[in-house]
Amino acid sequence: MVVMQSARARLSGLKRPTRRDVLFTAFVGVVVACLALFGGVGESAHRPDVFGWGLLFVMVAVLAWRRHYPMAVFLVSVLPEAPYHILDNIHSAPTPTMMVAVYSLAVAGPRLRTLLITCGLVVLAVTMLTLHNADQGADLLRNSGWVMSVALLGEAVRVHRNYVGAIVERAERAERTREETAARRVAEERLRIAQDLHDLLAHSITLIGVQTSVAAHLLVADPGRLDRAALADALDGIAGTCRDSRAELRTTLQVLRGGDSVDGTRPPPGLAGLDDLAAAARSGGAEVRLDVADAAVDVPRGVGAAAYRIVQQSLTNAVQHAGSAVHVRISVTYDEGAGELRIAVVDDGPAHPEKAAAAAAGAGAHPGYGIVGMRERARSVGGTLEAARRTDAAGFAVTAVLPCVPAGPDGVETVEADPAGPAAPAEPAAGDHAAPADRPGARTAFTDRSRTA
Repeated sequence: MVVMQSARARLSGLKRPTRRDVLFTAFVGVVVACLALFGGVGESAHRPDVFGWGLLFVMVAVLAWRRHYPMAVFLVSVLPEAPYHILDNIHSAPTPTMMVAVYSLAVAGPRLRTLLITCGLVVLAVTMLTLHNADQGADLLRNSGWVMSVALLGEAVRVHRNYVGAIVERAERAERTREETAARRVAEERLRIAQDLHDLLAHSITLIGVQTSVAAHLLVADPGRLDRAALADALDGIAGTCRDSRAELRTTLQVLRGGDSVDGTRPPPGLAGLDDLAAAARSGGAEVRLDVADAAVDVPRGVGAAAYRIVQQSLTNAVQHAGSAVHVRISVTYDEGAGELRIAVVDDGPAHPEKAAAAAAGAGAHPGYGIVGMRERARSVGGTLEAARRTDAAGFAVTAVLPCVPAGPDGVETVEADPAGPAAPAEPAAGDHAAPADRPGARTAFTDRSRTA
């Protein structure tokens, strides 16, 4: 009982032949039956009897599973053929079944198995027929070429299918690679836009806050001696900052909409816009000294944009964390020998360290991406950035080196950027002047204050 259940379970687990396989098997059966009924019998052979027809039926029926079990089908087809020929049934009838079995075995591969099986089949068949009838064995040996021909045909079909499959696989892999590349570029573009928006909004909102504080102080400190000119300058500074931010925000959002250009927008910021940054910071009460070398003006657009954003974020951090009266020195030089644009933004720290430390402690609960964003800006053009507390005096220093190589009298061109491209920060820094210590190109060394954007 257990054996029957086990056999039944194995049979139920067999793959079922498809409708096409069944129809092909029926066609082979018709051909075999026609050969058995109307084929040449020969001198010593005869038409199949009941047992012979049963053997033919088994050899034909198993062909329906030739795609799923080629080796098993081949063996089941070969085993009944020996008693079929020994009983002197018509010898040409089983030929189609053997051709299909050998072909299916060769298509399934591998090549070595096909070679060994076909050669062994020919040797075994010739040997058995020679022992039974020497003349029949010699005839089979002369006619055994069809076995090798069918095997070679199956091998050729297998090689062709493998070749076509390899081509299709390479095409699919190339398509997946293109999709992954497109997705990576989209992610990088989104990161770049996010960095632009972060730098723009952080800088603008910080300056507007400082200028608003100045205007409020002028109104509240001594209403009887109101300095209308200073108040007007503060309000004009707020309006100018809003106009500049609106124009730059319009340019950035146009990229998100997918347009190529927008009338009335200005080109991406570069070193030429550093004067406006310094003027906006001065309008809020900061003392900014800007020194831009003449040779650094004509840098490529990508390097200029990265330098602009680094200076913008550095000024934002200085004004936000050191106060509106901070002293900032900005230096931009171009080293022709090394082909590098060097940027240094150094501040003298807050006028009241105690208040700045308390503000930094409160800001520490809201970490920002300022230092991380500046480092990615520098990395996007193949450069490096260092941001750390000054060791020679109070304050903070940001230095960046952006590589450029001369390309002729009309300007310079950038060195190839990092192949990895800008990557989104995995974790925000503890503050905008506190980049992760394990990231290349950024150094963190602050103990007395934390800066966030």
